[in-house]
Amino acid sequence: MSSRKVIELFFDVVSPYSWLAFEVMCRYRKVWNIELRLRPTFLGGVMQGSGNKPPGLVPNKFLYMGKDLNRLSEYFNVPLKPPADVPEAMFKKGSLNAMRFVTAVQEMEDSGDERVERVSRELWRRIWYEDRDITEPASLSEAAMKAGLSDSEIKRALELCNSQEIKEKLKSATEEALDYGAFGFPLVVCHLNGKPELFFGSDRFELLAHCIGEKWLGPLPEKPTAKL
Repeated sequence: MSSRKVIELFFDVVSPYSWLAFEVMCRYRKVWNIELRLRPTFLGGVMQGSGNKPPGLVPNKFLYMGKDLNRLSEYFNVPLKPPADVPEAMFKKGSLNAMRFVTAVQEMEDSGDERVERVSRELWRRIWYEDRDITEPASLSEAAMKAGLSDSEIKRALELCNSQEIKEKLKSATEEALDYGAFGFPLVVCHLNGKPELFFGSDRFELLAHCIGEKWLGPLPEKPTAKL
């Protein structure tokens, strides 16, 4: 078997499209010959650093996004349901505290990223399905508890996320995404022959598969294909 290709996924739980890419890439890490690296990053910093505008600030894009997410939720089998007040959830409250918390959880990992995966998923579920807060310590604690972290682990993560070390680590990841050329999320960076190849959005999986010599089997690769 050839060596596994390294794929980085830069994401922020405030982005619903990142949730779609996150779930697909987590499913395909068991199917494709890849090494998936989850990269929690602050989308607000990427938007500011790249000069981009969120789609929610463009009226027609905002209207389209609501319909689009409903279709994508069914297609990708991800329980997406926009919060009642999207601008407040995404722009007023934001995700800085949440992404510092995810970064702190990543710092606590002994190996792999199992806890990062579980905690990120619970935070997405809170904001993009349950319409609940992801900014307050109690909210972060509840998400982490549902993700299977112990009380001591949650306490440690909350302490870490306020540390300068974690703040700098998240800032560094954000700057690294910008250095790659990021202007929004999700951002998949595939390292091919020593060079990074960028794929933006949650609709480039077939092209990604082609570039790495794998097969795109749809959003649910482990689901049996019906015979005609």
